[in-house]
Amino acid sequence: MGEKKEYLTKEKFNELSAELDHLRKTKRKEVAEELEYAKSMGDLSENAEYHEAREAQASVEERISKLENILKNATIMEHHHTEAVGIGSSVKVEKGGDGKIYAFEMVGSEEVDVTQGKLSIHSPLGQAMLGKKKGETFSFVSPKGAMKYKIVDLE
Repeated sequence: MGEKKEYLTKEKFNELSAELDHLRKTKRKEVAEELEYAKSMGDLSENAEYHEAREAQASVEERISKLENILKNATIMEHHHTEAVGIGSSVKVEKGGDGKIYAFEMVGSEEVDVTQGKLSIHSPLGQAMLGKKKGETFSFVSPKGAMKYKIVDLE
C-alpha cells in the first residue's frame, strides 16, 4: 500500500509526537500490567478482565502504528501567502445562490475541524478549490448536488 503524504502544522506534529511518546512509554506499560494482573486471575477463557486488557493492548498498538505512519510521512506546512489555493492557505469563498461568505484554512486530513474553519485539501470542496486564484469561480458535486463558489479572498 502506498504511503500517503500527511500535511501537518508544526503544532499538530508536536501534539501527535507527544501522544506517541505517551503511548510508547506510559500506556504500553499500564496495559501490560493490567494484562499480567488479569492472567493471574486464572482461567483465561472466561476471564473478562483478560479479554478487556487484550483489546486495550490491541487498541494501543494500533494507535501507535497509525501515529508512527502519520509522523513518518508528515510534511510540516506553514501558513503562507500565495496566488493560488494550496495547503496552508486561508481562503474566503462566496457560495453562489445565497451570497454567504465562508472562511477556511486549507489543512491535511489529520487537522480537519470544520467548526474552526479547517478544511481538508482531500475533501470535495478542498479538492475543487486547489489551484484556484482570487476572483475565480468553481463548482463541484456534493451530496446535495452541484455547488458553485467564488474565491473572494486568499492569503
